[in-house]
Amino acid sequence: MSCQNFYFNDARDGLNWRTRLVFRSFMKYKSTRGQVADLGFSDALLMGLASDGGLLVPENIPDVRPELEHWRDLNFVELAQELIPKFIDDIDSQILRGLISESYASFSHADVVALQDLDGISVLELFHGPTLAFKDVALQLLGKLFEHVLGERGQRLNILGATSGDTGSAAIDGVRGQKNIDIFIMYPKGRVSPLQELQMTTVADDNVHCIELDGSFDDCQNIMKTVFADAHYKATHQLGAVNSVNWARVLAQIVYYGYASLRSSADATFCVPTGNFGNVFAAYLAQRMGFPIAHLLVATNDNDILARFFATGVYARGEVHQTLSPAMDIQVASNFERFLYYHFDRDSDRLVAFMQEFTATGSASIGAPPNTQLMSSVAVNTEQTLAAMRDVNQQFQYVLDPHTAVGYHAARKHLDEMSKGTDIVVVATAHPAKFPDAVQEATGFEPTHPTLEALKGLDMHRTALPCDIGAVKTYLVEKLQMAREA
Repeated sequence: MSCQNFYFNDARDGLNWRTRLVFRSFMKYKSTRGQVADLGFSDALLMGLASDGGLLVPENIPDVRPELEHWRDLNFVELAQELIPKFIDDIDSQILRGLISESYASFSHADVVALQDLDGISVLELFHGPTLAFKDVALQLLGKLFEHVLGERGQRLNILGATSGDTGSAAIDGVRGQKNIDIFIMYPKGRVSPLQELQMTTVADDNVHCIELDGSFDDCQNIMKTVFADAHYKATHQLGAVNSVNWARVLAQIVYYGYASLRSSADATFCVPTGNFGNVFAAYLAQRMGFPIAHLLVATNDNDILARFFATGVYARGEVHQTLSPAMDIQVASNFERFLYYHFDRDSDRLVAFMQEFTATGSASIGAPPNTQLMSSVAVNTEQTLAAMRDVNQQFQYVLDPHTAVGYHAARKHLDEMSKGTDIVVVATAHPAKFPDAVQEATGFEPTHPTLEALKGLDMHRTALPCDIGAVKTYLVEKLQMAREA
């Protein structure tokens, strides 16, 4: 908390000049690993991954319970304009409100997100943005924030990201054409859907660079984190992050959990298809802020590291399996560190010891299964995913993408075990047309969308590299040198 003196003339009580002591609390950010602290939001935004290798979190979490009744009648943008400034106090409030409004102007739904009822299960549609994925909700705002902060500071940023599918295209759309940003997106060869690849590689703006790596998403993510851990390289080449390691990504996602919970008839249970844990971590923070959220159900596919953790307390890396839901084909969930930080009561030393053991051995334990009263997990296999897509289509004439189908199956399984007086909400992460092969296999027809159809036949711009950190570093340097000389 900071203390400031303000001097003013108070004519009402006949006094000339009075010194009044005003207390104002400022939102600061720190690293989960304890070596970085006292950052303002804009510095946290540009830092991305903390310089000590940890993830940035707010030093305090606001309690919004006194404001919930007022917020129930707000639309999505209005709620974002009320909630997000609680975490950002170094951008002028009116400018921030404008950036938030501009971020969602391109969404096709009147209220940005939508809720569909399927016989006791609500589906929270988050795919009405420009790239038809939930990542748009955060990355459209992130692009606006980058543009504003860099413009104010007269700086530039080179973004390095890793994607299992949707993050790449959403991040590219958020910053394409910006003069003070170059973006480099790594994706695993053959492990994103063809349409996801088209969404990234057909963007022809000079500041966009797609890198096809011969490896898994975990390999891409590990290279990204290793590059960011090289402090000299990161500073020299002005690197920033758009992956969910960037706090601003998580912040924007808190809004739709608050929005949906305030529209539920009772405390909500959210079922979240999960790979990197950023999406469900935003729900976890919304619950800690006081939104009416009863339970969080973490839905995984065959890459079940999180399901195994919630069942046993052991976080153990396994083999990456290719599935119908490629954005969840992850065995190391980068945002899980933030959850562990709070699970360990913000004890950075304990967290660092856990992460060091996991990095060295591929496995670490918290000693016992975590308390599942707030959060639990269900693993869903390929057959169950296809069955959910087929059943929902036959029963409700509604089409699920395979990621959302993972969540729907987990929700149905959980429904009979729920406490009475709760609503269950499945987070729909992508438009089904992004995964036509899986939908056709399950339902017999191929979904389409005009945005995706327009990409077919366009030239693809990508560079294939071996799964090697040295090759990626060299490529970045060469491209940035070419940009400087242009």
